Amino acid sequence: MKMTWKNKQREKTSKRRFDLPFDHADDSITPTGSELPLFSRDLESQGNQFAEEGRYREALGKWETAISLTPERAVLHEQKAQVLLELGETWNALKAATRATELESGWAEAWITLGRSQLNFGEPDFAVQSFDRALAIKPDSGEARDDKQAALNLVKRRKQLHHSDQGRFLVEDYKV
Repeated sequence: MKMTWKNKQREKTSKRRFDLPFDHADDSITPTGSELPLFSRDLESQGNQFAEEGRYREALGKWETAISLTPERAVLHEQKAQVLLELGETWNALKAATRATELESGWAEAWITLGRSQLNFGEPDFAVQSFDRALAIKPDSGEARDDKQAALNLVKRRKQLHHSDQGRFLVEDYKV
């Protein structure tokens, strides 16, 4: 006995278009090109307020949105780096601080933040160089001077540990 299936053609119903609220997005909410810097500064001030309150994740969100609108503003990258340091995200802080110094190489605060990021990342030699750049720009910066001294102390301590390891004797089993 041979079995066959009935291939009945169903009527294809056209896919129903749903009327969702986000389908008709109001374009007036999105800032235009001339309003982007103002909107970015508003987001920056909201982020500053969150950071002052210790709400670092919210501040980071505001600043990242502002960076997406105006990526050429070094202050946003520098503030982002500071908050990332507070959150313990050293590698991301290092990247953000580096970007801030690339955008505005004559800004001492950006170099100080980069130096602190390098210090937290375990690179005191590079941190000393960054603090030197900050001091070259702003010689009276007490923060840069203090942080440079802390980095120099770490470099000195590392050298002492390295040299103390060379003066040790090797103990071997004595064979009779």
